[in-house]
Amino acid sequence: FLEGTVILAEKQFAGRGQSGNTWQSEAGKNLTFSILLSPSFLQVDQQFELNKAISLALNDVLSRYFNESAAIKWPNDLYIHHQKIGGMLIENIVQGNRIKHAIVGIGLNVNQSQFPDNLKNISSFRQELQQDYDLMVILNEICSSVEARYLQLRSGAFDKLNQEYLNKLYLIHRWSLFKFDNRIESGKITGVNPVGQLVLETTEGQRLFNNKEIAFIHS
Repeated sequence: FLEGTVILAEKQFAGRGQSGNTWQSEAGKNLTFSILLSPSFLQVDQQFELNKAISLALNDVLSRYFNESAAIKWPNDLYIHHQKIGGMLIENIVQGNRIKHAIVGIGLNVNQSQFPDNLKNISSFRQELQQDYDLMVILNEICSSVEARYLQLRSGAFDKLNQEYLNKLYLIHRWSLFKFDNRIESGKITGVNPVGQLVLETTEGQRLFNNKEIAFIHS
């Protein structure tokens, strides 16, 4: 890997997720790992650009197996056929107005076929494709893809990455149900702003949401 350090966990239970969520993984069945990057070329207010690049890298790999059904669900989930197959969490270490280090935690459901009853809309490679996969092969594919997207980010190709990100964004430009302001309403995702807020068209006009201020309602 170009400049990253990869740390692989065989089993992860109650691992950290976005805003206090947890990640559970059956031992030896899935990929749970972290990548340490040093994106000092990014300013603090550009941190969501790294989120886009890593999301696209993971989607690139998933698209090889699942074609057009692979999507990026804002802000940090990986979806297949309207179900979550993986996710990521990026923690940044800031120095001045630059991002000195970024710890990218990634979880991907590969060979696990059963999940706890409290987890809804969850899937895996095994459930979707009815076969087991070599975890190290997929890990190497992810690392290669992250390196390619990271180089693209470092070159300053923000506009290209943003357009590709929007093209892969789950439910973009489709009227769907969301929960916000303690009620369920129709809305249409139209984009994500530079600081990572979800841009939603509603019946009352355009709204901006941070993570945990809005929930996707699954039919």
